[in-house]
Amino acid sequence: MWIIGLTALFAFPIGVGSALYLEEYLPKNWLTNLIQVNISNLAGVPSIVFGILGLGIFVNTLGFGRSILSGALTLALLILPVIIVSAQEAIKSVPKELKQGAYALGCTKWQMITGVLLPYAMPGILTGTILAIARALGETAPLLMVGAVTFIAYTPEGIFDSFTTLPMQIYSWTSRPKVDFHHIAAASIIVLLILLLGINSLAIYLRNRYQSRMSR
Repeated sequence: MWIIGLTALFAFPIGVGSALYLEEYLPKNWLTNLIQVNISNLAGVPSIVFGILGLGIFVNTLGFGRSILSGALTLALLILPVIIVSAQEAIKSVPKELKQGAYALGCTKWQMITGVLLPYAMPGILTGTILAIARALGETAPLLMVGAVTFIAYTPEGIFDSFTTLPMQIYSWTSRPKVDFHHIAAASIIVLLILLLGINSLAIYLRNRYQSRMSR
């Protein structure tokens, strides 16, 4: 929960802000196209590459160590391209008539964004963000690179403490010869599946709720 909470805290505002800047502020030219292509390509990069990047930047260069903060920032980098792309598509779906109507009523650009653009695009933004977070919930490879441990005997109390995650525990328990550990791993897999199904259900609920609100 520490890892996923901090990942969402870092990735959501940066991802949505980046999408808004690319769609509403950055001029449409070759540089914009280059940035867009690179963001789309980053969404398909293997997760282990982000783990190596997190090890080099957050663990070694910035000195955060093998901590919760390093793991969360690494996962935030992993899901940022997905959030940016999904937020851009949601922003593009906003009818131009709504934006032009806001300008006709005397709204500034920022008022149009906060009062018209974001509320209309929020179902798509939230759906993409929650599905990206669900992907981060099941990741193991990048966290191995930044120092996730397979056993921890205490509950973390701060962002610079050592950490483990449920997929890491499942990996550790399934590799042990004792049958009891296999039973614990099976129970943990069920818990992880319930969490993933819950997150996906939340995405569907939020999308339908905002869509019904916008249709009134």
